[in-house]
Amino acid sequence: MPELPEVETTVRGLAPLLEGQRIARVTLNRPDLRRPFPVDLVQRVTGATVTGLSRRAKYGLIATDRGDSMIFHLGMSGRWRTNVTDSEPHDHLLMETGAGVRLALNDPRRFGSVDLVAGDPESTFAPFRALGPEPLSPAFDAAHLAAAFEGRTAAVKLLLLDQRIVAGLGNIYVCEALNIAGIDPRRAGGRIARSRLDPLVDAIRAVLERAIAAGGSSLRDFVHPDGQLGYFSHQWRVYGREGEGCPGCAAPVRRVVQGGRSSFWCPACQR
Repeated sequence: MPELPEVETTVRGLAPLLEGQRIARVTLNRPDLRRPFPVDLVQRVTGATVTGLSRRAKYGLIATDRGDSMIFHLGMSGRWRTNVTDSEPHDHLLMETGAGVRLALNDPRRFGSVDLVAGDPESTFAPFRALGPEPLSPAFDAAHLAAAFEGRTAAVKLLLLDQRIVAGLGNIYVCEALNIAGIDPRRAGGRIARSRLDPLVDAIRAVLERAIAAGGSSLRDFVHPDGQLGYFSHQWRVYGREGEGCPGCAAPVRRVVQGGRSSFWCPACQR
């Protein structure tokens, strides 16, 4: 699944093509993805001018001069194709700007979504109201984690994946950050000393910033809007490296299933 760095990379790739541009045409090739497209999507977006693009958690937002925000989620396999010259299977939504730039939202598994909301999405889009702070924002710090973890017996890995605690973190980058911070993913959140939370916050930010700079990770279904691959997967320390040597101590990386997802960690470095 595309995670925060992949969505951020997508938004940055779309911004130069869409910001300030009028949407001349919107075409839907099917009625739904994970849920139906908004019934008035074509009417409200066609003719509107894009005023900005942003990201919240794993969602991308395209704001228009009509006060609307088109909010997309890439699901498991979604991606935007840019400078489209011909159609491909699974191109479910097509947009063309007044400048003649054509884009397609391609989603083979159709686990993604597109919503359209008026006003401030933070208050009008229900999924946003339950989200925790962005991990790259000042609101995400050791004090926040200390309060969120207090008394919790759930594993720290699962707590960090809880979007109500911190928005946008996914399996890959939590595994990587816990390895850098030296924390066992199975450790109960409430049993992590306060002194270890500052390094954990720093590790999360560092991993995300490096991943964004590298263009995200090349997952099975994800590539950039321009078709280029992300290169952060070449920097993975433990994720997907079961049995290989930990870069910190050379001990074999182990894997365990937590909450239905694989966790990779070094039993020698992470306590």
